[in-house]
Amino acid sequence: METVRRLIPLVLLIVSCSAEFNSAKTEGNSRCRASLGGSSLSETHRALVLQLTANEDCTWTLERPENKSIRIIFSHVQLDPEGSCESENIQVFDGKSTKETLLGKVCSKNDYVPVFESSSNMLTFQIVTDSARIQRTVFIFYYFFTPGTAIPNCGGYLDTPEGSFTSPNYPKPHPEMAYCVWHIQVEKGYKIKLNFKEIFLEVDEQCRFDFVAIYDGSSTTSGLMEQVCGRVTPTFESSSDSLTVVLSTDYANSYRGFSASYTSIYAENVNTTSLICSSDKMRAIINKSYLESFNYNEINLQVNDPTCRPKVSNVVEFSIPYDGCGTIKKIEDHSITYTNVITLTTAPTSEVITRQKHLQIVVKCDMEQNSTVEMMYITEDDIIQTQNALGKYNTSMALFESNSFEKTILESPYYVDLNQTLFVQVSLHTSDPNLVVFLDTCSASPTSDFASPTYDLIKNGCNRDETCEMYPLSGHYGRFQFNAFKFLRSLGSVYLQCKVFICDSGDPQSRCHQGCVSRRKRDVSSYKWKTDTILGPIRLKRDRSASGNSGFQYQIHGDETQNQPFNSLHLFSFMVLALNVVIVAAVVVRHFVNQRTDYKYQKLSDC
Repeated sequence: METVRRLIPLVLLIVSCSAEFNSAKTEGNSRCRASLGGSSLSETHRALVLQLTANEDCTWTLERPENKSIRIIFSHVQLDPEGSCESENIQVFDGKSTKETLLGKVCSKNDYVPVFESSSNMLTFQIVTDSARIQRTVFIFYYFFTPGTAIPNCGGYLDTPEGSFTSPNYPKPHPEMAYCVWHIQVEKGYKIKLNFKEIFLEVDEQCRFDFVAIYDGSSTTSGLMEQVCGRVTPTFESSSDSLTVVLSTDYANSYRGFSASYTSIYAENVNTTSLICSSDKMRAIINKSYLESFNYNEINLQVNDPTCRPKVSNVVEFSIPYDGCGTIKKIEDHSITYTNVITLTTAPTSEVITRQKHLQIVVKCDMEQNSTVEMMYITEDDIIQTQNALGKYNTSMALFESNSFEKTILESPYYVDLNQTLFVQVSLHTSDPNLVVFLDTCSASPTSDFASPTYDLIKNGCNRDETCEMYPLSGHYGRFQFNAFKFLRSLGSVYLQCKVFICDSGDPQSRCHQGCVSRRKRDVSSYKWKTDTILGPIRLKRDRSASGNSGFQYQIHGDETQNQPFNSLHLFSFMVLALNVVIVAAVVVRHFVNQRTDYKYQKLSDC
């Protein structure tokens, strides 16, 4: 009997090694149990069904000697629906223990299929449950794979207005242990309609083995729309301009996979027409039903340049660049406008009559102060409709490492030394090559709202700071440099704001070509294409060594002590006054005590 008792630990050790699944139990808790699922006992993968109860705290470590990574998929998680993520969760760690890097946390609140990958051949996960007396079930599938290897046609990025994609090998059986992710991205303002022509995967009520997951966004954590399997043909519609599709398969029962296609759907409701003017193009959007009311369709549409064709979805959209498609630029009274014409004609030139209305859509973008005004009017047998909207030029400001303006500084905030030379560039983002940027006013402030105080570096196109140097006109870029400074009695942060003019490069009378002028001489009230941009914060380095920044530290201390004489005078006066009060009080008290003493101890005279 003693021999049997001694053999029991050895048998348990052999069983544990054959399963190749290590379980580190929390002290005093032995209820954790894992059962192997599926029929395969291959060394490259496992399927696990975890049955959990209340107050569990279990830790498992996956390990293989080979130089491979681990992918673990929690394809079905049934935890306490009322439990919080703090009291009941699954945590996954990148290594041999819970002290390694946390890859992620899973709980009942997660709206996605959790998938994690290790950076080495070891991975640890811990499951903690709360006190609720309910049954929990977690289905886990994990396998080892070689990093850098890829399955052909397994995932990718789709950014066309419409397209199609299939699972690898379709219509032949899909590969085993595949994890494919497709990211679909369409133009801003559109949604995505996804249609599965066929899904043929292993049937399971919870879709634990092979499944397709659809996410409403740009990643696999954007929000799960549905996890599907079996034989279905579902359709999905995103709420934004991005959608993510995942295919996950296990080691058995491979079928045809899936075939899908998608189209773009304009998100806004357009009754007839709409016009959007951006910094580099205009977007004319026409409702297809509106065209059909005139017995027209998108084939009948063309702009000034017939080779520029529209994008067709639930609407017809012309994306018309300011420097192409026959767009006409007009400069008048310091105003820049871009105009194009969309015509709809069907009658051959040989015909002399028509019973269709002749429809002409004129699209026009008028660039206005710090914005653009859009106007579209439609001539419909002498009937004119007008629309107006607002937009603005797209400008940005950045710091560069040198006067070559090649390498942008991406640090934010950017820490500099006092008196360090800074190189600043304002960029205009537009497709019109015949525009130039002129720096009219650039000022600095210790706060981002540019409340007082402010300091002008450039004013009316003139340098106001002795270290400021403006560069010549350079197309879409306005450039200058200056030496770093700080505001007295303020923190070391500095924000920059530049007001710029955008002019036609061929107009010698424009404000951009006048350069530095005084306020009384310049006339810019009629200029419509002004804009401004803000950069910051720029901060002074406070934690530098004494040898490298002694002057800067001295400057800070000097600034901070400029008001000390004033404060010290008040303090000295107060102390003198208080001392006088104490002295007077002491004298009065002593006099009073002496009087009482004389009265009490005075000797009686002899009779």
